[in-house]
Amino acid sequence: MKPYMKVSLAALAIGVGVWVGSVYSNTAIGAGTSQPGTADDPVVTKSYVDQQIQKALNGGTNAGSGSSAGNNSGSTGTGSTGGDTSLPPVVSGASDAVEIVTVKPGQQLIGASGAEFIVRSGKAVIVSEGTNGVADLTDGVDLTNGQAVPTNHLLSFPRDGRGITVLDGNKYSLTVMVRGGYSLK
Repeated sequence: MKPYMKVSLAALAIGVGVWVGSVYSNTAIGAGTSQPGTADDPVVTKSYVDQQIQKALNGGTNAGSGSSAGNNSGSTGTGSTGGDTSLPPVVSGASDAVEIVTVKPGQQLIGASGAEFIVRSGKAVIVSEGTNGVADLTDGVDLTNGQAVPTNHLLSFPRDGRGITVLDGNKYSLTVMVRGGYSLK
């Protein structure tokens, strides 16, 4: 092939490339003609989205324009029975809220099915009927009846009737973070 033909074909190829690029560029520019904030592309705020989510969760009824964070704790007690041991057990409803519960020596904190505990302070042991125990999700082990509970470990209670109590001989209370249902006996 002669050199002037090579140059001519190269120039033709470059020209076709520029033309195709300009045609596709104009099409891409036309696709984004809406400005943010117009009727075609509205801008919404976080509060508006939160209100719409609350409306959807409440079955279409609007509970108000304010924030409703923390209103669904479902708790019927504080987790502490005070000094009177003749009171009935304190029972908490299941919720996603975390409650701080104080367990005094002699009391048992029994978790409902699916409850989660974190012992923040004190010496605790597992209370469980049978050979199965409580899942220590932090270490990935099963803690059985009478076994010590490490502090700051996430415990999962797969069934009702399992819980924790203060270690025998210990005079200090437990401070436990609880998520889900529980009863204090």
